[in-house]
Amino acid sequence: MMPEACPYRLLCRSTSLLASRPWLRVLWLLLVGSSPLSLGTQPQSSLKIEGDITLGGLFPVHSRGPAGVPCGEIKREKGIHRLEAMLYALDQINSDPDLLPNITLGARILDTCSRDTYALEQSLTFVQALIQKDNSGVRCSNGEPPIIPKPERVVGVIGASGSSVSIMVANVLRLFAIPQISYASTAPELSDNSRYEFFSRVVPPDSYQAQAMLDIVKAMGWNYVSTLASEGNYGESGVDAFVQISREAGGLCIAQSIKIPREPRRGEFDKIIKRLMETSNARGVIIFANEDDIKRVLQAAKKANLTGHFLFVGSDSWGAKSSPIEDQEEVAEGAVTILPKRASIDGFDQYFTSRSLENNRRNIWFAEFWEDDFKCKLTRPGIKYDPDRRKCTSEERISRDSQYEQEGKVQFVIDAVYAMAHALHSMHMDLCPGSMGVCEKMDPVEGRMLLQYIRSVNFNGSAGTAVMFNENGDAPGRYDIFQYQISNVSNPGYRVIGQWTNHLRLNLEEMQWSGGDRKIPESVCSFPCEPGERKKMVKGVPCCWHCELCDGYQFLLDEFSCDMCPFDMRPLKNRTGCRPTPIIKLEWSSPWAIIPVFLAILGILATTGVIATFVRFNDTPIVRASGRELSYVLLTGIFLIYLITFFMIAEPSAGVCTIRRLLLGLGMCISYSAMLTKTNRIYRIFEQGKKSVTPPKFISPTSQLIITFILILVQLLGVFIWFGVVPPHTTIDYDELKPPNPEFARGILKCDMSDLSLILCLSYSIVLMITCTVYAIKSRGVPETFNEAKPIGFTMYTTCIIWLAFVPIFFGTAQSTEKMFIQTTTLTVSMSLSATVSLGMLYIPKVYVIIFHPEQNVQKRKRSFKAVVQAATVSTRLSQKVNDKQNGESKVEPDRSQ
Repeated sequence: MMPEACPYRLLCRSTSLLASRPWLRVLWLLLVGSSPLSLGTQPQSSLKIEGDITLGGLFPVHSRGPAGVPCGEIKREKGIHRLEAMLYALDQINSDPDLLPNITLGARILDTCSRDTYALEQSLTFVQALIQKDNSGVRCSNGEPPIIPKPERVVGVIGASGSSVSIMVANVLRLFAIPQISYASTAPELSDNSRYEFFSRVVPPDSYQAQAMLDIVKAMGWNYVSTLASEGNYGESGVDAFVQISREAGGLCIAQSIKIPREPRRGEFDKIIKRLMETSNARGVIIFANEDDIKRVLQAAKKANLTGHFLFVGSDSWGAKSSPIEDQEEVAEGAVTILPKRASIDGFDQYFTSRSLENNRRNIWFAEFWEDDFKCKLTRPGIKYDPDRRKCTSEERISRDSQYEQEGKVQFVIDAVYAMAHALHSMHMDLCPGSMGVCEKMDPVEGRMLLQYIRSVNFNGSAGTAVMFNENGDAPGRYDIFQYQISNVSNPGYRVIGQWTNHLRLNLEEMQWSGGDRKIPESVCSFPCEPGERKKMVKGVPCCWHCELCDGYQFLLDEFSCDMCPFDMRPLKNRTGCRPTPIIKLEWSSPWAIIPVFLAILGILATTGVIATFVRFNDTPIVRASGRELSYVLLTGIFLIYLITFFMIAEPSAGVCTIRRLLLGLGMCISYSAMLTKTNRIYRIFEQGKKSVTPPKFISPTSQLIITFILILVQLLGVFIWFGVVPPHTTIDYDELKPPNPEFARGILKCDMSDLSLILCLSYSIVLMITCTVYAIKSRGVPETFNEAKPIGFTMYTTCIIWLAFVPIFFGTAQSTEKMFIQTTTLTVSMSLSATVSLGMLYIPKVYVIIFHPEQNVQKRKRSFKAVVQAATVSTRLSQKVNDKQNGESKVEPDRSQ
């Protein structure tokens, strides 16, 4: 052979396409690398039926082979059933006098082996007749031109099955304007009329299927699923369509999108199951995969002991087929699958079950099917006999001696062939009116014109449903929805549970799951939150959230946020709302009230007894000597100190709050004003006596009362100013008793007196008490024979100790949950104790003498002021001398020891 520059004119004109499309480069190499003779040789793996017009056919007769081997085991259903459906349709058309009369349809059917690259290589057979070659320079060895048989011309192709195969083949057929009608390819990509203008299909695209599957998932209440796709256009496009539609619709999240490699390695499916279990809540698995991959996924799930965990929703590649679930029935139980609406073709059943080795020799793969279907072995040339398998007798019959069920796509194969036939019939009627057979205008058939006729067909198909195409070559979406059920049913298998024709009709009551359970399993990312818990969304995954309890004093405002209850309320136990906070006050029966009340009652009784004694013995020497006027004032103050306990415990009201403000500091102020006046009088008398014998001013009883009342008026003035600035009123304090647990929260009804205002109210009395203590210390040297300085001093010392203990207790309980009770009790007890000290040290001894030793309550010799001062001075000097003597004796003791 002589070399040629460019033997394929059409491909040479399309060199601009070669750089942009890798599959074209493969085609170029295949064509250029083959000789003309080899191109004229038909491959052995093809089925040829003679006819006036030849249709091509692509069927996955065999499964994909292992690495390095193009084809594997024979596929009985997806392969042989579908191939025989085309042969059956051709027989029906050729025998129909009204459809293509006097025209016989032939076929060239190829095996794609479920592999797109192999299918591309095989499909070159369809375009050989369209490749123009200049053989003028070709000569045989004897100088004669070679005789090259003209390859048959294929006007249209039925197929392919898998979307990846159809896409690969459609790219080649498009270059040569050969129309193609698929019976099973559903990838949405094939709806792109600008790229696949010669492609049509009698099944709806996966965009419809994806919408139907999404509607199924939502009807079952799932919002979190994973997707599983076989590598290739069918699986990837189907999942992409599902993801896109679910994203647009919202309410569904994809946990994982896993791709099954085209050539999976050992253990690949075990890894896929492990990956799916990483998001175990996503029990729903949307699967767009080929038959072989589905079976391996089920095997891996069974191996992982996950039977019943995954809830599969399978595309039409699963449909109602038995081969993917063979020996995996328990794992597949409950699987929901979808299949374009179909009907079993009775004529095909009669045709196929009557096939035998004798009457079906035109199918070159039928013998291999026979062996696989009946588990026997035929004696064929070049095939070694297997002694482990029985020998086929040729007496076997399909359905009688083997299990038979019509494959789901048989109807669509028949409809695809009929669609091509109706298009050719309409074309023949228009181009060859009245002509018998194929006229010149249809020889050859112009592909682009035939495509127009294909897109215009509208007839009732084999199942009685309309067969038509839209502008993109797609069929309308009509689906049956199945569920595989094996429990609680008389006939285990696929059961129709609904339909989808632009909207879903699903019978949820007829569904059942693993073990026959009729409750729809959950496939959600996150379960609903408990009452009082808000959803904290996971970033980027709108169906996933963490449940967070509305803590503290928060309640659930809406499903995504918590809000604080109003200050006077606390959340309900389930935190779905708020309820009023209970109001409490110090009850009379409380232990915190019983002790102060008991002390106050004893004090009031004692004070009343002292006052009664003084009144009864008002003119006796002891009563007169104690200063009757100031004593009554002081006893009144002590009485009020005891009395305030009852108002501090009483239920707060405006009147009670007024009395609290008035009496809280007034009783102490009266007591300490009287004692201060007494100690001041004693101190001034004896200080004045050291200087002169003239008594100091303002030591008369009247003067003492005036001084005392002036000191008391200061307290009253401050209280009345307080009344004017802040009128007494009650308040409910919700902050004081507000622990972390809102169940223990309480509002405290109390007077509007803060700790600071309370201390300020007592501060004047404290100043009087300190001043009185200072004078008591200064008057400590005065003999007790002459005055009450020392009892007053002891009283003040003890009182100071009491109030020093009061301060840390009062303020140290500021953070306590029982602050109000402790502080009220501490304050009232401290005041009662200080009053008791004053009463006990100043008046109880006098009462004792008056009542039990009246002989001592007699008038003593009256002495002048001068005599009193002189006696006190002498007593003081004697005391100093005694002290000096003692100090001197202690000093000379070391000398005597020497």
